[in-house]
Amino acid sequence: MIETWRWFGPSDGISLEMIAQAGAVGVVSSLHEIPTGQAWPLDAIIERKTLIEESGLEWSVIESIPLHNDIKTRTGNYRQYIDNYKQSVENAGRAGVNTICYNFMPVVDWTRTNLLYLLPNNSLALRFEMTDFVAYDIFILQREGAEKDYSETLKAKAAARLEAMSSKEKTLLEKNIIAGLPGGEGSYSRNTIKTTIEQFIALGTEGLRQNLFLFLQEIIPVAEQYHVKMCIHPDDPPFPLFGLPRVLSTQEDAKKLLDAIPSPANGLTLCAGSFGAIADNNLISMVKTFTDRIHFVHLRNVIREEDGSFYESDHLSGDVDMVGLISALLDVEKDTGIAIPMRPDHGHLLTAELEAENAKPGYSYLGRLKGLAELRGVMRAFTYNSNPQ
Repeated sequence: MIETWRWFGPSDGISLEMIAQAGAVGVVSSLHEIPTGQAWPLDAIIERKTLIEESGLEWSVIESIPLHNDIKTRTGNYRQYIDNYKQSVENAGRAGVNTICYNFMPVVDWTRTNLLYLLPNNSLALRFEMTDFVAYDIFILQREGAEKDYSETLKAKAAARLEAMSSKEKTLLEKNIIAGLPGGEGSYSRNTIKTTIEQFIALGTEGLRQNLFLFLQEIIPVAEQYHVKMCIHPDDPPFPLFGLPRVLSTQEDAKKLLDAIPSPANGLTLCAGSFGAIADNNLISMVKTFTDRIHFVHLRNVIREEDGSFYESDHLSGDVDMVGLISALLDVEKDTGIAIPMRPDHGHLLTAELEAENAKPGYSYLGRLKGLAELRGVMRAFTYNSNPQ
């Protein structure tokens, strides 16, 4: 696989030189300065690509060109936003950046309740705590009808948790959930998120799924023309939040999408941590099923809990069979002859970086460096065993 690294652009505290020193050969990045919905200018893409290449790296994947909510709801100015997206895809292809990761999650991007979850070894991880989320949804956000979505047991736990929270903890919880996360797109206030949630709930799961298909029916022909692979990121976490619809949480969801637009340009980002957050998803089966429609891979691991909570574990020690997953992906590469870009997704915040200004939750340098080294070791072991000297 092609070893890549998420880079947030020139303002990222982790430099391209540091990425090269980590041993990655590719960069996963975006033009974060361009507002959601606007077309990406060709000159801006080429300028960023040139900057990356001057460091001896390649711009392997765009993650992401974010979709405006109007496209997801097909309301407001969605027609113009789709046209702008087509132009962005065209310009990416013309610039020679040929893989685009995107998502179709409604309202919130990847969601966690705790960005600094203390592990036994005193490193810090990302965590989704169901009780905290329910406490926020019902008692802080006070979403209409929220209490109908949870069991009596969970509601009682959430009420007790709220009672134990300080004002500072409540503010931090809200910030973690709705105010934007590293790598996410945008943020909300309490009032604006409630309005947007209502709009998507009215749309429903099948309505949102149909809007995704309609979007791709226009985008994929452009992608094909300019030799671009589109790869959708799964819902994170892969179950409903705030009563919102979810359209890419399971293997069946992925099959519906790939069957609806049966083009090689319409593919998946196989995020092991997102799909792996529910036990029903068998990632090795997904790899064997979707093979050449997997265009990009996020390798991270999670430890699941019975109530739906989870936290991000070391890359090789969690509920995802990471070694088996890597083996299956390498088999796909052998069969197709196409190398798949991968990146070590997220990483623990280690003691040596606790005070570092550039240590974003999930995106610390040393945590990802550790993850990449572990994943590289597994990949090299399989490669050596297949081709012993």
